[in-house]
Amino acid sequence: MDIRIDSGLDSTTSSGGCAGGTCTCGKGDAATPVLDVRAIPAAVRHAAVHGALGAIPVSGSIVLAAPHEPLPLLAELEELHPGEFAVSYVERGPKTWLLKFTRQQ
Repeated sequence: MDIRIDSGLDSTTSSGGCAGGTCTCGKGDAATPVLDVRAIPAAVRHAAVHGALGAIPVSGSIVLAAPHEPLPLLAELEELHPGEFAVSYVERGPKTWLLKFTRQQ
């Protein structure tokens, strides 16, 4: 897993057109989605993140908002999906951590 620090989050960047821009579903028009796991019960938090990451297409991204640095989650993802996601820190605490996940393969 490639982890780097980003200088900031550009929440207005589009993830690209769906079906090469010919689809009218609106999916490609959205800014990078944010999954705020702070409101998700800890017992199902990792499962929710895995589900969200599974829905990301190649080259697609999602930002994770967490109440702590998610090192156990990052280790778990690397073990289950080695090299599949690039991760960059958008914000590092102290109250909120923002990490951008981009599917590489």
